[in-house]
Parts: sequence; structure tokens; C-alpha cells
Amino acid sequence: MSNVFMGMPTLPVFGDGNLHIEETFPTAAHRELGNTQMRANLRHATHTIRDKRLKVVAELPDWEELRDAGSATKNLVMANLPALLEEFEKNFTARGGIIHWARDAHEANSIVAGLIKEQNTTEVVKVKSMATQEIGLNEYLEEQGISAFETDLAELIVQLGHDKPSHILVPAIHKNRTEVRDIFLAEMPNVDPNLTDEPRLLAMAAREHLRRKFLSAKVAISGANFALADSGTLAVVESEGNGRMCLTLPETLITVMGIEKLLPGKEDLEVFMQLLPRSSTGERMNPYTSLWTGVTEGDGPQNVHLVLMDNGRTAALADKYGRTALNCIRCSACMNVCPVYERTGGHAYGSTYPGPIGAILTPLLTGITSEENSTLPYASSLCGACYDACPVKINIPEILVHLRGEDVDSKRGEKKLPSQMDLMMKGGSWAFSSGKHLGLLEKGLPLGKLAAGRDKKIKALPGIAAGWTQSRDIPAPPSQSFRDWWKKDHTPVAATNKQEK
Repeated sequence: MSNVFMGMPTLPVFGDGNLHIEETFPTAAHRELGNTQMRANLRHATHTIRDKRLKVVAELPDWEELRDAGSATKNLVMANLPALLEEFEKNFTARGGIIHWARDAHEANSIVAGLIKEQNTTEVVKVKSMATQEIGLNEYLEEQGISAFETDLAELIVQLGHDKPSHILVPAIHKNRTEVRDIFLAEMPNVDPNLTDEPRLLAMAAREHLRRKFLSAKVAISGANFALADSGTLAVVESEGNGRMCLTLPETLITVMGIEKLLPGKEDLEVFMQLLPRSSTGERMNPYTSLWTGVTEGDGPQNVHLVLMDNGRTAALADKYGRTALNCIRCSACMNVCPVYERTGGHAYGSTYPGPIGAILTPLLTGITSEENSTLPYASSLCGACYDACPVKINIPEILVHLRGEDVDSKRGEKKLPSQMDLMMKGGSWAFSSGKHLGLLEKGLPLGKLAAGRDKKIKALPGIAAGWTQSRDIPAPPSQSFRDWWKKDHTPVAATNKQEK
């Protein structure tokens, strides 16, 4: 096994796969905020999932204990990752599987493409996979003359719509069913021209479209939710059954998995199979859970490969504050409660991993120094809702603050003119450093009253502060400050009580 996985941080890979971000979050968010249909779709979907989750979580008296157990298990994995990887490799290969190690997206893509070409085919079916989206596998295969067909319904919608996923769990969450119907009519061959937006009919149309692919595909590509070190077993959880078709029908199965997805053993799976469905879809149990251990003669794929991918993970592991981001089980609970994500949508984050987890995971995997990555940790109000929802207790707000500090430190010594925010912070520091300074500023309160005018409201502020008054007014300041009022009119309570006695 290459020593790249033995605790030695690898260089982040830029421009390789979908983790490369092309514009800053503020720029993208400003554009996406104008998409009112997307915002309405997101609000409806996230609130529905959020309410379902709260209901099923409340049924468990030991939910917090389950979260503690999940967090402890993942921390144990990260502390012993090299040894667990070696144990998994030994058990997986002993059962007929073949493991390929990939340092980065380019290596992973090259390995997968080579394995497909060995089977003399130009078509593959795919199970929903964040890892393959992360490395831009579909796009790479297309360049190699190989067509990859997504079989997850939401991923299919995104693929046919020439779009990008905007949510970890529900990639087409930004589309409503009328938009889905329009995509099917425009892009799906042999579809009924009278297709309506009834969900049942849309699902039937997708099923008919994919059935031929399932039955003819020689190669399938999957991700993995979990990998059990003690037996070399891989696990995929999904809601539609399409994953099981991919995992059982083709002769060749290629799985692409990040090295952090390990669990020590099958007893640990019990905890995560309670945490994951409740946190992701608000279900008590997952509809389809597929587990496979190597090759079983005469049953299922006989040519089984696993690409174990680093792609910046050892670099994230080396960050003592941010490494717990690798504990993520991709449930999307943090996204469904995030006020920033709900309003901007997933595309504003510009990466495979949107929302709060993406705001920390992408900079950790590919570095904080690029202008685009450096804006992601600021895509949060630090309200803490993501931490409360996370089933493995990743302290996302704490890591966001840490990454903001990394961003500031990386820019020390740069010669540039101070921004409006820099000047405002310097002014605030001066004002609150001394009571005399604050007193001098308070003498300007009459000017604020004058600016408010007859209706006693300040409706527009200059510069960067204009963003505040775009959606709210500021009431006119009082004629005197609290400190002045206290000094002139206040009678100490203790003295008053003494006089009354």
C-alpha cells in the first residue's frame, strides 16, 4: 500500500474534478438569490424533510446517545485510519475483490476508465455517488468516449437537464415536478408526448427509460456509504432500488470510495443505520440497503474493483481542528436546517459539497488559499443549527471560525488598500476600547436624528452598510444616549430603598 495513505498529507489537487470552484460564494449567491422559483422549491423541500426528521428523531429516547456513539466511532476511525485501511484491504482482496489506490482525481478517473475499456464497452450505469461527482468522473468518461448513465431518479433529472446537483441527498431539489416533466419531454427518447407532471407517471417514464440500460450494461459504477474493515464488506443505502440493480446485474462492478468511509466492524453499522435514514430522509429505516463482500461465485458481479481515493483527505486529516469534517456520513441534515443554504441553493457553493458541510469540507480538501475557497467559510451566520442537526456531532461552526482564521493568516503581509469592512472594524475597535471614545461618538446622535427626517427612519446607508437598509429601516437614534441618561437622571436603587426604610 502506498505511503500516501499512512498519514502523509498529499498536495491538494486544483482544477481536477468538481471540487474546483470558478467564482466566489458572494458573487454566486447574489446571482442565485434572484431565482425566486428555486428559492420556493428549496424552502418547500427542506422544510418537509426537516419536519419529518424531527418527528422520527423524537421517537428515540436514546438519540443523543446514538449521536455520541457515531461521533466516537468516526473519531476512532480517523485516529487509526492507516491500520484500518490495511485491514480492509487484506479482507477485501481475500474475498476476490481488487483494490486500486488513487492519490487524486486524475488517478481515480484514469483507473476507472481503464477498467471500463478492458471490458470493451462504451456504456456504464451508475449508482448515485458523491465521490464520482467530486472527481468529475462522468465528464472524464465522456472525454474518453464512454457514456455514463445515472440511474438515481434525481441524478437522472440533473443529467438530462444538463444541470449540476444542488443537494447531497436530493440533487434535483431545486426543480419542481413541472420542470422535471419539461426536462423529460425535451431530453428523454421515446417518452409519451402527453406526459403530465404527476409523480407516479414521471417515475414510470424514468423506469422505462432506464430498464434497457440495466439489462444491457456490462459495467456498473457505484460509491459506498460504509466499508467494514473486519470483513472487507461494502455498503450502499438508497431509496429507489436502482442501486441494487446496478450492484447485481452487470458482470463488472467498480466502486469509488473516499478513504474516510471506513467503520471498524459490523457492530458499528447498527448505530449508523439508525442515524443515517432519520437524518437524511426522515425515515425510520432505509428502504434498500445493499452489502457485498468481494466475489460470490455464480451470484452477482464476478469482476469486482474498488478505487480507494485520497484526493485531499490526508491533508484534511492533518488539520487538527478540521479533521472531524471527515466524519461526515453525507446525510445532508445540516443543509436542511441552514438559513444560508435555503436562500442561496447549492449551486452558489460552486462545489460537489454544498451547504454547511461543503463550506468546511471543500477548503479542507483543496486548500483555503484560493480566492474562491477562501469565501466559503464566511457562507454562514454561525447560528449553530447545523451542529445541532449533525448525527455525528461535527462542530461545523467551530471549524468555520478556524478556517476564517486560516484565511486571515494566509493574507497577512499582503499589501493592499483596506476595505470598507477593514475600516469599519478598525473604527469599532477604537470606539469600544475606551469610554471616552464612545462618549465622543455619542455626541453625534443629533446628526442621526437629523438624517432620519420627519418619519424618524433612516432608510439608506452608504457603502457596505447599504446592504442592511436594502431590506429594513433603522429607527432614528434617541436624543440622548443611555450613558448620558444614567449620569443625569438615575438615582441608585440601593439609596432609594435605604431612604424608604
